[in-house]
Amino acid sequence: MNNDLESLVDEWLTVPDLAERLGVDAGRVRRLLQEGRLAGARVGERKVFSVPADFVVPGHLANPAAPSRTQDGPEWTVLASLQGTLTVLKDVGYTDEDAIVWLFTPSEALTTSPIGALRAGRKTEVRRLAQAEL
Repeated sequence: MNNDLESLVDEWLTVPDLAERLGVDAGRVRRLLQEGRLAGARVGERKVFSVPADFVVPGHLANPAAPSRTQDGPEWTVLASLQGTLTVLKDVGYTDEDAIVWLFTPSEALTTSPIGALRAGRKTEVRRLAQAEL
């Protein structure tokens, strides 16, 4: 399974790297993982726990007081539609690793990968496809 993960996902972020990108501490990232808002896996030669970088997106700059905002770029946030999709996949019986493989595997029905469709705002289609896994 790890070989599938590593060949499907282009960029991984370790918990400290993700915390830095989001502008939070590592404990908050661990809570996001426990709450099912994110999924991760042990990857690489050293099997370091990491999260796909595509799970975070540039956020809206509506809250200038947000701790992750930087002067030269947008704040980053967890992809909003990810949690519900991960919940559907877990209800089907998928592990985090299975869910990541599913999200990054190209789908003919979507003409892209499910993560690509989520990032494009097509969560209804993705969740319908995930529910069909039942």
